[in-house]
Amino acid sequence: MNGDGLLVAVDSRVHRIPAQVKIVALFVFVLAVVSTPASAFWAFGLYALMLLVALVVAKLPAPVVSRRLAVETPFIVFALLLPFVATGPRIDVLGVELSESGVLGGWNVLAKGSLGVVAAILLSATTGPRDLLAGLERLRLPSTLVAILSFMVRYLSVVSDDLQRMRIARESRGYVGGRAGHLKAVAGGVGALFVRSFERGERVHLAMRSRGYVGRMPMLSEAGASSAQWLEGLAISLTAVVIAVAARVVGL
Repeated sequence: MNGDGLLVAVDSRVHRIPAQVKIVALFVFVLAVVSTPASAFWAFGLYALMLLVALVVAKLPAPVVSRRLAVETPFIVFALLLPFVATGPRIDVLGVELSESGVLGGWNVLAKGSLGVVAAILLSATTGPRDLLAGLERLRLPSTLVAILSFMVRYLSVVSDDLQRMRIARESRGYVGGRAGHLKAVAGGVGALFVRSFERGERVHLAMRSRGYVGRMPMLSEAGASSAQWLEGLAISLTAVVIAVAARVVGL
C-alpha cells in the first residue's frame, strides 16, 4: 500500500485502464447485477467468477480484499436475520423454520451487496484519488462538484491531523474519556475543529482568488480513452448485461 488512499500500487492491465472507463464499467456492472432476479443463482455465480478473474488480473492481494470486505458487515447481519423475521410461507431448514421469502430476500441482499462491494473495491484499489477525479471530470461531472471533491481529498488528511493533535492535547490535560461528563469536552473539540476548518477554507479561497481563480479549476487531465481501452474496460460489464438479460428471459 502507498499514500494514495485505497490504491494498491502495482502494475497491472486493470490499473492502466483510464479512470473514466472504470467508473462507467462499475456503474453498468452494478446495474446488471441489481436487475438480475434473485432466483437466477447461476447468473450470480458467473458474476462472481468474472470479478475473481478481474481481481487476479489486477494483482490485488487476497488479504487486502478480505479486509475491505468488512464494510459489508451490516448487510451480512441484515441478510442473515431476514429469514427469521420475514413473514409468509415457512420452510424447514435443518430443523429450523424459516420464511421462504426471507431466505430468498436474504440471498438477494447478500449476493448483490457482496458483488457490488467487491466491484467497488476493484475500482478503488486500481485507481488513485486524483485519477478518479480526472475520470469524473472527463465524464462531464459539474466542475464545481469536482472541485469540492478535489479539496475534500486534499484536505482530509489535514483535518485528520488536526483531530489527532486535539486528542493528544486533551489527553495531556488528563482527559481519559468513557464518562458522560466528558461529552462536553468532545463536543467543544468538534466545534473548534469545525471553526478551524471553516477558517482554513476561507484563507484557501482568498489565496486562490489572489492567484486568478475565477470559479473554475484547470482540468486535471486532458488524456482521453481509446476505443480499445473502452472495449477492454467494459468487457466484463457488457458480459454482465448479457447475463442479466438472459436471466430475465429464462425466468419468464
